Amino acid sequence: MSGRLVHIGSAVVDYVYRIDALPAPGTEKTASDFAQVAGGGFNMMVAASRTGMTVVFGGQLGSGPNGDFLRAAFAAESIETLTPASPVMDSGNCVAMISSDAERTFVSWPGAESVLSLDMMAPVQASAGDWVFASGYTLSYSGSRDALADWIEALPADIPFVFDPAPVIADIPRAILDRVLAHTTWLSCNTTEAAEIAGLGAVEALAARLLSSHCPKAEGVVIRAGAKGCFVRLADGSTQTVPGFKVDAIDTNGAGDTHIGSFVSALSRGVPAFEAARYANAAAALSVTRHGGSSSPNNQEIQEFLSHHDRSSTAHGRKQEA
Repeated sequence: MSGRLVHIGSAVVDYVYRIDALPAPGTEKTASDFAQVAGGGFNMMVAASRTGMTVVFGGQLGSGPNGDFLRAAFAAESIETLTPASPVMDSGNCVAMISSDAERTFVSWPGAESVLSLDMMAPVQASAGDWVFASGYTLSYSGSRDALADWIEALPADIPFVFDPAPVIADIPRAILDRVLAHTTWLSCNTTEAAEIAGLGAVEALAARLLSSHCPKAEGVVIRAGAKGCFVRLADGSTQTVPGFKVDAIDTNGAGDTHIGSFVSALSRGVPAFEAARYANAAAALSVTRHGGSSSPNNQEIQEFLSHHDRSSTAHGRKQEA
């Protein structure tokens, strides 16, 4: 494994409530379980770290109890923070309500992670072999988007930059979004986000337009489709629908983050893109069978899952032939 993952994103504290269903307006619901966990960009960092990458954080943490909580979580996963803590703000938080169908509903409050400046980011330097990641959350904040876009544009051409526009894509000014897409090496998004960028259409057409009209420097684009897997198109025109894995999901929070982190980790060690996408599908499938957003499996667990799936598929094929 060469280089590091330099994550320029937003880490927050998640307050997770498990409920049977969302309450109706004006009513009250009692949760069956509650947890306080590190979330936001932390989930993607954990996925990359547990699958073998050295991860460093170039965003900003706060100086209050939320920031302290996140620093402890980072330390437990051996993730170094490169920037100083905000002297005036705590880190933000997110209320996550996980219903019995494994879906999640979020309400967020931004904090120190929503403020970036080029002076504050001065210690964040990407070197040869590193990979850089940013998400749409950081670009959606008025206090961080300009500095982050400037920083991304100043990256050396040989540093791969991975971008996830995130569900808040509509909150990113189009001029900022276009600047970042123009410097993107790998784009990972879901179908809704792809359509927000490139317009409506079948996934094959969306992927082609993303590369031809929006990400001219990209090596490829990954369009995630949850349990169905993902569609991958490379700059050379080759494509593949990479199917997902059937599992009993109990919590889909963080599945997309797990997919991106494990995909980048696989790419960084030379795994071909279509194979890396299958690896990421397996990581995401395992993550939704566990509670918590930072529920990414490690490399050994993913490899065992894939080996078991391959053996089962082979055995099923032999039965059909018989």
